[in-house]
Amino acid sequence: MAEIHTSTVPSDALDDRSVSKSEITARRLALIAGLLLLLVAPFLIYPVFIMKVLCFALFAAAFNLLIGYTGLLSFGHAAFFGGAAYFTAHSVKEWGVPPELGILIGTAGGAALGLIMGFFAIRRQGIYFSMITLSLAQMFFFFCLQAKFTHGEDGIQSVPRGHLFGFIDLSQPIAMYYTVAAIFLIGVFIIWRFVHSPFGMILKSIRENEQRAISLGYSVARYKLGAFVMSAALAGLAGGTKALVFQFATLTDVGWQTSGEVILMTLLGGIGTMLGPILGSAIVVMLGNYLATTGFPVTIITGAVFMICVLVFRRGVVGELAASRIGRKFGLARWL
Repeated sequence: MAEIHTSTVPSDALDDRSVSKSEITARRLALIAGLLLLLVAPFLIYPVFIMKVLCFALFAAAFNLLIGYTGLLSFGHAAFFGGAAYFTAHSVKEWGVPPELGILIGTAGGAALGLIMGFFAIRRQGIYFSMITLSLAQMFFFFCLQAKFTHGEDGIQSVPRGHLFGFIDLSQPIAMYYTVAAIFLIGVFIIWRFVHSPFGMILKSIRENEQRAISLGYSVARYKLGAFVMSAALAGLAGGTKALVFQFATLTDVGWQTSGEVILMTLLGGIGTMLGPILGSAIVVMLGNYLATTGFPVTIITGAVFMICVLVFRRGVVGELAASRIGRKFGLARWL
């Protein structure tokens, strides 16, 4: 709703500038706090657990790039995550490449799969797009089941972590953790930069009104394919990193259940927000980790949490926070 400005425009303008400065300060403080938390986290919590959260957080953030900012719901993102895990694990174990090159191979493999799958999927819209991604991902699942280099149901095990850049021993948990944290920060920064670029603005316009974007002369199919490939590449980055963390790659990584989990993570945290998928992945991984040692069925508890969040937090946890009175007051929607 438009506001009516009177003779007090100068003071209002000063208030707006002060609010903007406070928002910038709040963002910087939040960023510094987050970085400090990442630095001290391995000394407070089991490092492998945090590394798992970071890998899936990057995976969910990559998925959110597609659904949250482009409006495309993929049911087959596990193909990029698990495919990259296989590519990285095989190249590191069988070819003897260093870990940084293995992760790059996995990322490139995820991007290549995204290019192939996206070429066919973007020709359809809505549920038809989603079902094509699911069917293509299942085809890749059965390929991984039969291919020799994946070792079928046994998967690729005992993957060596090696030495990063030739001198950082990743067999040390702390060294591996900080490597994963750096990869996570780089991936999130790429997503943030992508979303706030002119390309990202066009993706948002396509999400809001595709026909209008076409009428303005934009090649919608090309932009959709670009977003799909970028999302697949970042999902591959997460999958390749995960293969080194746990030193194996299995069929679970490419299964439809993994695609469902990343959808759940994004919905719980909040679609179309930067922090939402990260928080959602932390919730899902934490539930799976701590409930696994109890007698409670993990899937039922996770489903109940999801149902409650859908009924109570329609926009996700972060989305509801940004839309609340406090969120509107501090402008959280612009940076969450």
